[in-house]
Amino acid sequence: MSNIAIVYYSQGGATAMIAHSVAQGVNDAGAHAQLLSIEPHQLVDGQWHDEAMLTRLAAADAIIFGAPAYQGGIAAPFKAFADATTGMWRAPSWRDKVAGGFSFSCRSADDKRNTLDYFAALAAQQGMVWADVDASGIAPGASAGKRHAGDFPAVTASGMEIDAAYALDPADVIAGKQYGRNVAALVARLAGEVLESPAVLARRAREAAERRL
Repeated sequence: MSNIAIVYYSQGGATAMIAHSVAQGVNDAGAHAQLLSIEPHQLVDGQWHDEAMLTRLAAADAIIFGAPAYQGGIAAPFKAFADATTGMWRAPSWRDKVAGGFSFSCRSADDKRNTLDYFAALAAQQGMVWADVDASGIAPGASAGKRHAGDFPAVTASGMEIDAAYALDPADVIAGKQYGRNVAALVARLAGEVLESPAVLARRAREAAERRL
């Protein structure tokens, strides 16, 4: 079973909700998702520290990055985390892992594109394989008009100035699950594994529940 880590920073809940939907998609595909949140207590004098999290990321088969876009770029706490991964590059602990990313923004400008480009650049520097939305066959959903090509999920909510869960378009939560499933499928293909479909997994879960009755 593939182990897929979702490491994210969320200030007000929207990015966290997308992260959980991505994790659900990963689990639905038969892989194992682990959610790793970047928290304020990990920042000491502006530098990020959490060796246990880095160890878990090194053991993962794939890493999906998530963060809200602030002032045209990546959120500072995630940048501090990324700066602390230099040792992973020297190892190289993340080389050949699958990487992906998602971002939230309250504005319709290009700040989400910049954030996703940052994730892709981080993955490239680490020697990772980027799972782009265009290659995953994901339908963009109801809020497609708010996205640029290749954004995933890059969400906007007019009039909101915070990373708030109530600002999310439900279509983006659904798209997050689909993205998780597609990343899990890509990891499986690269590993030569065969994942069972969500329908098969649901049937097995139902049969197991019936046996317990």
